Amino acid sequence: QVKLVESGGGLVQAGGSLRLSCAASGRTFSMYNMGWFRQTPGKEREFVAAISWSGSTTYYADSVKGRFTISRDNAKNTVYLQMNSLKPEDTAVYYCNAGVDLLNTKPGYYWGQGTQVTVSS
Repeated sequence: QVKLVESGGGLVQAGGSLRLSCAASGRTFSMYNMGWFRQTPGKEREFVAAISWSGSTTYYADSVKGRFTISRDNAKNTVYLQMNSLKPEDTAVYYCNAGVDLLNTKPGYYWGQGTQVTVSS
């Protein structure tokens, strides 16, 4: 079992930055590929970023590449998403996910509750 709790969302102006955190339970956290997905009303949940279990490999959606950075600290059972140069189109509920299929950028079974990110112009 993996329990995920996101934090760090909020309201920022375009061009600003936010750092999301996802705290995970369980001693097997380091065995999971981790990722972030986001969802806006009327759209399906979409892939944002993912990181391998060791942290050695990262993947990003084209829309966020160069602006967002995913990282993890297995000792703290936490994965992060540093979001810079935010745009209004980044506005969404961001969800942490455990067990990401890295080859296909598809989510695994475990989800967090989500945290709202709103970017104003």
